[in-house]
Amino acid sequence: GRRRKLPASHFPPSPSSVPPPALRKLPRTRKPRRPTDPAQMEGEEGSQQPHLVLAHKLFLLRHPDVQDIDRVRLEEEVLASIESDDMVALYEALVAESVLEMDRGLLDSMRARIGEELKKLDEKITDAEENLGESEVREAHLAKSLFFIRIGDKEKALEQLKVTESKTVAVGQKMDLVFYTLQLAFFYMDFDLISKSIDKAKSLFEEGGDWERKNRLKVYEGLYCMATRNFKKAANLFLDSISTFTTYELFPYDTFVFYTVLTGIMSLDRVSLKQKVVDAPEILTVIGKIPHLSEFLNSLYDCQYKSFFCAFAGLTEQIKLDRYLHPHFRYYMREVRTVVYSQFLESYKSVTIEAMARAFGGTVDFIDLELSQFIAAGKLHCKIDKVAGVLETNRRDAKNALYQATIKQGDFLLNRIQKLSRVIDL
Repeated sequence: GRRRKLPASHFPPSPSSVPPPALRKLPRTRKPRRPTDPAQMEGEEGSQQPHLVLAHKLFLLRHPDVQDIDRVRLEEEVLASIESDDMVALYEALVAESVLEMDRGLLDSMRARIGEELKKLDEKITDAEENLGESEVREAHLAKSLFFIRIGDKEKALEQLKVTESKTVAVGQKMDLVFYTLQLAFFYMDFDLISKSIDKAKSLFEEGGDWERKNRLKVYEGLYCMATRNFKKAANLFLDSISTFTTYELFPYDTFVFYTVLTGIMSLDRVSLKQKVVDAPEILTVIGKIPHLSEFLNSLYDCQYKSFFCAFAGLTEQIKLDRYLHPHFRYYMREVRTVVYSQFLESYKSVTIEAMARAFGGTVDFIDLELSQFIAAGKLHCKIDKVAGVLETNRRDAKNALYQATIKQGDFLLNRIQKLSRVIDL
């Protein structure tokens, strides 16, 4: 009749003793590391270079307009990319900026993996130099260069790329090394290195080179011009490459079309815009996928100014959150408005401010304030009759403008000659 006491393991655990799923510590999984094989480093066709994707995420992570919920997601993605590629230098920099928190265990494990990988790469180089041919030696050095690029060690990567170049004979392979340097420079936004690399690539093309690489270089140079506010040259380079675009490592084709339209609107006259952008089949196939861009382009050409400004307002967020366009956001907004106002006023000798306000969907006071600023800056050739509420255009005669420019340049040349003659007399 005695009751037998059952062991504790017989009973299911009480709810209070089991931590909820959110509090359980899940095992941390690392993303698979990217290979250092050259063919795989470039990525498949249509895929962006992973470090440039990371650079854009870092830009958004630091951007004040990004929402907190997106910032948390970006922080996780950035940390995962850093860990998968063992980017010690970048991790330490972000910790110093208080963007990421220090994890000493993670830092030590990344350093240990870098040491092991470098040892293997050095052994391969030694083996290739002692037992194999020149091409194998070059491949071993290239693998080490790409490893330094992968871990984000800029100085060592550039140094190793120079060593690899000294082992390289073919112009095409030398060009590929320049493209690796350009990708590294765009990651760090090192414009001096980008400029030197583009000049180096052009000098290599004088020795020879295939059209595919030449077309790729145009896109790299166009991106550099856009990032340094040379929108006219950027538009010409992008338009030259639009039918032969293969530079997926920089950005997707949709982004390329986005940049082409934005730079084209600022740089091209109305006839050229119609021929090269509005009616371009390559642009027409993609433009509908990008919000507001089709309306932005077509409403400008069709003189639907109210629709244009609605579309422009929709595009401002995309421009502001673009890594290359963000520094020029205010400048671009101002210059595009100049283009639109100039196009409207070109049709009139005089027009009432009220009529212009109706066309643009704004108030009379807004248009008056806008135009007065552009007129004072010399961007618009017209004057405001505030009493009559009328705008009067005073377009300069082309021949007269050319005459004035010739006189001005002649005076400048005479002054230079006089200064030079004084130096020679001394």
